[in-house]
Amino acid sequence: MTSVDLHQHLWTEPLLRALAARSSSPYVRRDGPGGGWRLVLDGEPDSLVPADDVAARARLVGADGLDRAFVALSTALGIESLPVDEAQPLLDAYAAGLADLPLQLGSWAAVALSGDIEEAASGLAQTLTPTGVWRHVGLCLPAPALASPAAVERLGPLLDVLERFAAPLFVHPGPAASPADAPAWWPALTDYVAQLQAAWLALGTTGRAAHPTLRIVFAALAGLAPLHHERLTARGGSDAALRDRGLFYETSSYGPGALHCMADVVGLSQLVHGSDRPVVHPDRPGDTGLGPVAWEALTTANPARLLAPAPSPS
Repeated sequence: MTSVDLHQHLWTEPLLRALAARSSSPYVRRDGPGGGWRLVLDGEPDSLVPADDVAARARLVGADGLDRAFVALSTALGIESLPVDEAQPLLDAYAAGLADLPLQLGSWAAVALSGDIEEAASGLAQTLTPTGVWRHVGLCLPAPALASPAAVERLGPLLDVLERFAAPLFVHPGPAASPADAPAWWPALTDYVAQLQAAWLALGTTGRAAHPTLRIVFAALAGLAPLHHERLTARGGSDAALRDRGLFYETSSYGPGALHCMADVVGLSQLVHGSDRPVVHPDRPGDTGLGPVAWEALTTANPARLLAPAPSPS
C-alpha cells in the first residue's frame, strides 16, 4: 500500500512569475536585490516564500519515509475568489507548474469561484478524468466558500462532480483578516480555525443530505471542530458528523495532545497525515506520539479509504 502526505504546497516558477506580475493582493515582490520572494496578502503579515525545486521536493517525500505527497494551491491566497479575469491567469500558472510532476508528487485541483459555478464544475470534470490534462486527485476549496448552508448549496455543482468521480474534497483555510499589529502566527490560530469549524458544521450537517457519498478531508483537524460536539448538542445541533466515515481530518501543525483527543471523538480511522510543507517543516516525520501502528493508519490505511477510486461499472 502507498503511504502519503495529503497536504503540501509548491511555489513553482510559473506561479511566482504570475504573482509577481500583480500589484494588488495576492502578489510577490523581490525581498531586496538578489533576494527571495516576499508574499503580500491583505489580512496577513508579509512572509518569505521559497522558489521550490520540484525534484528536491520529490526527494524529500522519500526522506520523510513516504511514497507520495499531494500539493495544493494555498487557498489562503484568495485566488479562487478573485474576479475570474484575475483568477484564471493564476490558476493557469498553478497548473503549468504541475506539468511533468515526478511520480512522488500528486496534486489537488483549484477552480475559480467568482464566476459561473456550472462552468467551473464542467472544467473540473475534465481535470479528473483519466484522459484529462492534469488528473488531479480531488479538489481543494477555501473553507470560507463552504462556511454556511447557502454557500454549500451554491457550490453544489462542484461537489456533485466530485461525488460522480469518487474524488475527495480538501477543505483548506482561506484568506485571513488579521489586525495589522498581529504576530505572524495569528491567522493560523484565529481566522483559519474559525473558518474550518464553520465549514465542518455546514458540510457535516446541512450539506450531508445533498452529498451523501462525498468524501471530505479537512485541513488542520477541522480547527478541532469535532471537539466542540458537547456544546453543539447543548445548543440544539446534531453530532451525527462524529460518526460520518466520509469525513477525514488532516493533522498538520498538531501533535499528540490534539491527535489523542480527536481519535477519541471521531476515531483514529478518520485521521490522515499532512505536513503543510513548506509552511511547516516537521522535525521528525512519523513521530506523532501515537506509535507506529497509528502512523501506518494515518499515512496508509486511512488515506487509501479517502482516495479510493470509483468502482468499475459492472
